[in-house]
Amino acid sequence: MSDLSSFFFVAVICIFSAVINSNQSLGNLAQYPPLGKDITITTGDDGMPQLQPKVVNLLTGKYYRLNINCPDVQDDLTGWRIEMQDLLRNSHLRLVTVGDIEIHLQGLSFNAIECDEIGSAHVSFVPIKPGNYELYVGNVPSALGRPMGEAGIQKNGKFVIGNFDVR
Repeated sequence: MSDLSSFFFVAVICIFSAVINSNQSLGNLAQYPPLGKDITITTGDDGMPQLQPKVVNLLTGKYYRLNINCPDVQDDLTGWRIEMQDLLRNSHLRLVTVGDIEIHLQGLSFNAIECDEIGSAHVSFVPIKPGNYELYVGNVPSALGRPMGEAGIQKNGKFVIGNFDVR
């Protein structure tokens, strides 16, 4: 066998071995039941959002249900806005649930969740690209005299940055 033939033979064996040994989805990216991941957002004595945990570890190809809990929100102006746009852009979204209302998605996205009353929201998704993605929790824009629904960090407000670590 020539050197070039040997090289291609070894390359094919390496690629085949990598495919066989990789963590595969087996054709179903939303294998029920999803793995639960909880995030709790409370308000500190100084009025700052408290995020627990600050880092959420995820694996690509796994189906997750992110439970976002806001147990102590007082009203619309003291609520928190949660943004995770980079994670959402790099995931396959399946379901968003707020209270008893379910929104079934087929790869669509959304910009934010605002907790302006006590309760929980749930997002079911499959991360598809590894990386570190910001989790922003800050004032609802209207509480700072900004337009409702304005995206991005409200620099004049109170906020905390968490992280999704996707491997």
